[in-house]
Amino acid sequence: MSGVAHKKVDEAEDGMRLDRWFRLHFPDLRHGQLQKLLRTGQVRVDGGRVKSNTRLEMGQEVRVPPGANVEPGGEGSVQPPRQQAARHGLSDEDREFVQGLVIHKDDDVIAINKPSGLPVQGGTRSERHLDLLLDGLKFKHPERPRLVHRLDKDTSGVLLLARSRQAAAKLGQSLKHRDAKKLYWALAIGVPRPSAGRIDLALVKRGRAGQERVRGAKADEEGGQRAVTYYRVLDQAGNRLAWLGLMPITGRTHQIRAHCAAIGHPIAGDGKYGGFDAHPGGEIARRLHLHARAIKIPHPSGGWLEVDAPMPEHMVASWKILGFEADRSVDLAEWDV
Repeated sequence: MSGVAHKKVDEAEDGMRLDRWFRLHFPDLRHGQLQKLLRTGQVRVDGGRVKSNTRLEMGQEVRVPPGANVEPGGEGSVQPPRQQAARHGLSDEDREFVQGLVIHKDDDVIAINKPSGLPVQGGTRSERHLDLLLDGLKFKHPERPRLVHRLDKDTSGVLLLARSRQAAAKLGQSLKHRDAKKLYWALAIGVPRPSAGRIDLALVKRGRAGQERVRGAKADEEGGQRAVTYYRVLDQAGNRLAWLGLMPITGRTHQIRAHCAAIGHPIAGDGKYGGFDAHPGGEIARRLHLHARAIKIPHPSGGWLEVDAPMPEHMVASWKILGFEADRSVDLAEWDV
């Protein structure tokens, strides 16, 4: 086993729980082993004692003791088959799959169209996730691509990857300072009134890592974070369903889903926030109808990067059923908010 190591928290890990961070970097370390290392103070962040639910911040330093480096297949190993295979390189099938998601590639940035159902990072229930597949996107580049933001497992659409630490830092700063425009398309239950507006509702997060749920925060409630989303009705099917364009100004966990539910118009297929009413029935698939359609962000090398992603098959099918224009183009210039 190696000695004590100190690892920096990077941009993509900002806000991540410590136990999830360990699952990402040390998949062989059992939960009980991590708890023991925490109780005895062997794991520290910036020199201080921490708990498994501590939220990490970019730039912090995690002290990793020798006990975290469980040898593959050794005592206590819980490495899923996909992760065991990843140690010996991706399969041709996985490499072909992840490369087929690419919708933009240059020297600094890769953009993919993440499919619905693929988690961005691993968890207790996720043996196959995007972070596990990133070696397939090196394209002979010396560095492994880095995640700079995230999408929910069941949300599809544009996801950016940085091809170097420097590019990750610049993209991370742009996202942190809200210099990026992100446009989502969704199918909502009912039709919001007015047909365009601003949802300004602080959110508070509860639940274990990977199973978080957010709700509107009460005034001055501990843990509440301001969240702002602009919306616009782009089309509607009577008063039953609406095609929404949504532009989040902040980037809270489940923000769009919680905001739509809070105004009484949950996203179709979102049983977590809309309950039974979120499933309109008929030919509309019982899947989340939320898609990160486009993003515009300062490019790490100068100028602007603008990328848009086609909708997933289940949303295209719903759009056709409802008579919506599934191939409608995107013009982010229309969204001056």
